[in-house]
Amino acid sequence: MHPVEALHGDLGMLAKGDVVIALSASGETEEIVQLLATIKRLQLPLIAITCDENVALAPSLTRSSTLASAADVSLSCAVAAEACTLGLAPTASTTAMLALGDALAVAVSQKKGFKEEDFANLHPGGKLGKRLARVESLMHTGDAIPKVTAPTRMPDVIYEMSRKKLGVTTVVEGDRLLGIVSDGDLRRLLEKRGKDALDLTAGECMTRDPKTISPSEFAATALAVMEERKITSLVVVDADRKLEGIIHLHDLWGTEML
Repeated sequence: MHPVEALHGDLGMLAKGDVVIALSASGETEEIVQLLATIKRLQLPLIAITCDENVALAPSLTRSSTLASAADVSLSCAVAAEACTLGLAPTASTTAMLALGDALAVAVSQKKGFKEEDFANLHPGGKLGKRLARVESLMHTGDAIPKVTAPTRMPDVIYEMSRKKLGVTTVVEGDRLLGIVSDGDLRRLLEKRGKDALDLTAGECMTRDPKTISPSEFAATALAVMEERKITSLVVVDADRKLEGIIHLHDLWGTEML
């Protein structure tokens, strides 16, 4: 809130439970000083950030600025000299205020127990938000999931894999995952059994207990697992191994993680 705009109506933004952090190099900025009475009337806690040397060096010997004196908590950003060649324009002091503001934000974040999950929910945009995307927001679901049952014959398994274009099909019993058949499984089976492989069923050819991932995991975790296992797809299941979806390496191209 800009202090001049606050004097002309923006004070209406303040409500009970708010904390006012007022920044002023001198602690005597007229527009901010004029707000002190209203802030006190609203009984809002006031934290002052000033470059008041009295606060930092000798509070008992000299008078603090008006803002520092009125505040419940006064923090000093006093600097030896401004970076301005004239020594007048706030430069080093404004940088110090920014650093102190970041320190306060980090301290509050720690106190609140702010976690990566909270960051992901509140920061959906930009590269950081994409890195924190969840598997559930990128995975294939519903009819897009390649799915067969254990008795399904291999020609139909191959058809399902080709139709859904994920290089893999899940093998299920109801909604519960039993295993998967991947392109790699199919190639190895044909090398070993030749055309006789087409007489087998999905249950006889599947990889049991494949590597899976939870829908609430970060997409970055899914990518790390794929790279470690040298695979291109991960089946997404819940805690009871109920099939939720499939995430493919191609789904991660747009997240800027690749």
